[in-house]
Amino acid sequence: MSGTGLYEELEWRGLITGSTEGLRDAFAAGPVTGYIGFDPTADSLHVGSLLTMIGLARIQRFGHLPIAIVGGGTGMIGDPKPTQERPLLSREDIDRNVAGIRPQLARLLDFESATNPARIVNNADWLASFDLLGFLRDTGKYFTVNYLLQKEAVSRRLESEEGISFTEFSYPLLQARDYLELFDRYGCTLQMGGSDQWGNITAGIELVRKLRGARVHGLVWPLLTTSAGTKFGKTEAGTVWLDPIRTSPFRFYQFWLNTDDRDVDRYLKFFTFLSRDEIDALARATGERPEQREAQRALARAVTALVHGEDQVQRAERAAQVLFGGSFEGVGVDDILTVFEDAPSTTIEMPEDGVGVAEILARVKLAPSRSEANRLLKSGGVYVNNARVADEKARLFSADAIGGEVFVLRKGRRDNHIVRLQRS
Repeated sequence: MSGTGLYEELEWRGLITGSTEGLRDAFAAGPVTGYIGFDPTADSLHVGSLLTMIGLARIQRFGHLPIAIVGGGTGMIGDPKPTQERPLLSREDIDRNVAGIRPQLARLLDFESATNPARIVNNADWLASFDLLGFLRDTGKYFTVNYLLQKEAVSRRLESEEGISFTEFSYPLLQARDYLELFDRYGCTLQMGGSDQWGNITAGIELVRKLRGARVHGLVWPLLTTSAGTKFGKTEAGTVWLDPIRTSPFRFYQFWLNTDDRDVDRYLKFFTFLSRDEIDALARATGERPEQREAQRALARAVTALVHGEDQVQRAERAAQVLFGGSFEGVGVDDILTVFEDAPSTTIEMPEDGVGVAEILARVKLAPSRSEANRLLKSGGVYVNNARVADEKARLFSADAIGGEVFVLRKGRRDNHIVRLQRS
C-alpha cells in the first residue's frame, strides 16, 4: 500500500484519539519511521497488547517503517500504574520475557521486506550503558519537575495513598530518551501508543526538539473497554494471552467469538485488516441476523489467523463443532481436552476385552446405578464421542478412544464426562 491515506485509514477505524499537528502531511510525504514500546512484564503479550502490535503492522502495510522496542531497560523501572508501584523484575526475568515476546511480534511484522523492513530493538542497549550523572546531565536537565507533575500518570499517583517513587517518577525521562536514541539511530519521527501514553510521548517529542531542533510526531488511540464497562481482554478464566501455551488457540478463538454485538463493529475496525465495505456488510448482518453471529465469526477467524495461523483457525472451528454434537473426526486429544476442560474426568484401566458402556456410566456417576444406565441407553440419551449409543450391551475398547487416550461421555444435551485411559 502507498503511504498516502494512512491517516484517513486510522481515522475511519476510530484509531486516533490524539495526534501532533502535521502528522497527516508527514504520512502523505512518507515513508515515516514509527515506533511503539512493549514492556516485558511477562514472557507473553496479551490481547490488550494486540491493538498496539497491529498498529505497527498497519503502518508497515502502508509503506512506512515500524520499530518495536522491547523494554529491557524501561522494564527494570516500569511505567507507573494508576494506583500503585509495579513490582521490580530481575534482569534474568526481563531477559526471559523479552525472549518470549520477540517471536510474537515477528508474527505480525515483516522483517525481510526489501523496501520497509521492520525492526525489533531493546532499549537496554542504550539505557543500561548510562551512568547516573551522565543521564541527569544529558537528559534530566531538559525537564522541569513542574513539567513532569503535569503528566497524567504522575498526577494520578500523587493523588493516591502510596504516592510515587522517584524510580517511577523518572520513567517519562527514560522513554523520552528512547525517542531521541531512535531518532539518532534510525531517523524515527513518530511514536504511537494508547492514549494513556500521551504524556510520555510528548516528553520524547520535547527532548528531540530541544536537543536536535527537529519536529517529530506522536499519535495515540483509545484505551479499550467493553460496552459492559469491563476491562478488555479479561475473562472469568483470567487474561487472554497470545502464547498458545498460556491460552490455547481454541480459547483464543472463543474469546473473539463471544464478543458482544455492541462491540463487534469496533473490534473489527481495530483488530483486523478487513476493508470498510467488508466491515459495513458485517455490521448490517449483525443488525439483520444477530443470531448467526457472522461478524463475530469473521472477527474470530481474522484475529486467530493473524496471531496463530490459518491452520489453528480450522482446528478451533472443528473443535467448536464438537460442543454442538459435531463429528470428532480430525480433532486431536489436546483439542478435546481443551474444549471440555470444565467437564469432570475419570481415569480408568481398560481391560483387553473392553468395558461396558453401562458400567462406565455408573462408575463415573453419569447414572446412579447400572440399571439406570441401562434405562438411559434404551432411551437414546447416551452418547460416546458424540455418537448415540442405545445398546445396553455395548462395550468400549481402547481402539475406540480418541487418540487411543480419551472418551467423551454425554448424557442428554450437556452433561459431559471425560474418561481417560490409564497408560501402562
